[in-house]
Amino acid sequence: MLVSMSAVLALSLQAPAQSSDVAYASMRTGDDRQAISELESRTENDPAKLINLGIAYARSGNEVLAREYFEAAAANPVRYNLETANGEWVDSRRLAKKALRRLDRGDFRRATLTQR
Repeated sequence: MLVSMSAVLALSLQAPAQSSDVAYASMRTGDDRQAISELESRTENDPAKLINLGIAYARSGNEVLAREYFEAAAANPVRYNLETANGEWVDSRRLAKKALRRLDRGDFRRATLTQR
């Protein structure tokens, strides 16, 4: 299910006071340009931000940047349990690695084409 991977709501069990605004609304509606703008304005490099940036870039067709963000999230020393859009809680590194596999398969490209 692409929707469950396409929009991550960052609710961290490890740092509950941290902002959970990771462009969820923009990601959910498929407004990747807006999501990129919102996410790039944030200064921190938490895994949720990196994963959502990767997804937004992948859906926009920039797989090179998408890969960089997914790899950065997978290697990030900070780990969170993130809630996906379908309510599943997943470790941020595991989610980033899943996103890399989906990028390799072209899943984001196909999803963009079917949404038009």
